[in-house]
Amino acid sequence: MKQLLFSFLALCSCQLLPAQNSGQRIKENAKWKTENKVNEKVDKAIDDVLDGKLFKKKNKAAADSAKTSSATPNTNAAKNEPGMQEKQPLKAYSKFDFIPGEKILYYDDFERVAVGDFPAEYNTDASGEVMTIEGKTGKWLGLNANGSFLPESIGVLPDNFTLEMNVGLLGDPSNNMSGFGFNFNTEKENLLKYRFISGSFVMLHPGAGSAYMSVSQAEGEDLTNEFKMPQWSVEGERFARVSLWRQKGRLRVYVNENKLMDIPRFFNAAKPYQLSFFRDFFNDCNLLITDIKFAVGAPDTRSKLITEGRFSTTGILFDFQNASLKPESYGVIKEIATALKENPSVNIKIVGHTSNDGDANANLLLSKQRAAAVKEALMKEFGIDASRMQTDGKGGTEPADKTGTAAGKANNRRVEFIKL
Repeated sequence: MKQLLFSFLALCSCQLLPAQNSGQRIKENAKWKTENKVNEKVDKAIDDVLDGKLFKKKNKAAADSAKTSSATPNTNAAKNEPGMQEKQPLKAYSKFDFIPGEKILYYDDFERVAVGDFPAEYNTDASGEVMTIEGKTGKWLGLNANGSFLPESIGVLPDNFTLEMNVGLLGDPSNNMSGFGFNFNTEKENLLKYRFISGSFVMLHPGAGSAYMSVSQAEGEDLTNEFKMPQWSVEGERFARVSLWRQKGRLRVYVNENKLMDIPRFFNAAKPYQLSFFRDFFNDCNLLITDIKFAVGAPDTRSKLITEGRFSTTGILFDFQNASLKPESYGVIKEIATALKENPSVNIKIVGHTSNDGDANANLLLSKQRAAAVKEALMKEFGIDASRMQTDGKGGTEPADKTGTAAGKANNRRVEFIKL
């Protein structure tokens, strides 16, 4: 039956398979026949396509409409930071329970890379280039050809980590291909190969308005599922914030304020994983990423503030060079508010810190304004009495990380809570 299926697919020029066209997949499948486990995964993926389990094909009218509407960049998103939507109130993220890791190990906004170049810290079997986008600040890495992209600085993944990034689309991705993926691979030699080789993966496809996940199981059938994803789509907002959170075996995936996936046994604790990205869109679409933050550790906000008397976080975010809180800061601020409500006798000092880039006096003023903005949010959004909170700012005078790297500067842009 499988041989008949492969013969049928070889004669078809349609692009129904999620990762490649049928001809390419058939050739690769023949190559992989010696690897029994791999072959089973390929067969399973083909069965999923025939059963309609992967992204559904867009009708022609919808595709034509999307192509017309996406001919130029969407400039309706917020212009303060790359990739974010129009300014939203803090409560827009009231369901957002994401808490970033304590220490940033890797940060990249591609500012160091010349426009037109590909960053040396990445490896790829495809191509891409750093670019600027009309209506957006900062630089973006455009992944403009299908393939895998390996951020070599991240290395083996710890048991507890968070990964955040801004993503965007230019052009028409359609939805007959797989989309943008995060491949968690257990075999180092396969990091730049398509996801069917080994490991588990998550795919986000704005063309289909869907997300898809597959968990590789040592025994039994792999786990697969598809989820709606209206937060990032060609019919709606083309730029979004994606956040991933691992806690040992568990993986949570968020797009903007919504948690799309919460999978208790996504990772096998006995295996070392490494991460690569992959894109699989039609070539008239450009996938953009920036503001990538990889952090380690599972912060115990309440315990550290109450028992240790101090808690510092890089998870409270502000618009570029001002003190306006980003709504994705809600989860961290809510944790602080909960600790204060559970301990009504505790008073705190909120201290803002910046990196040492730019003018020292401007940074000092900005850090004070940001601390005041956090206090105001705790008062207005969570009802914490103003008399329980003091504020201060240190600018870049007390760096937590003195390495001078992009990750070090990101660690220094923080808010500190001190028990009085």
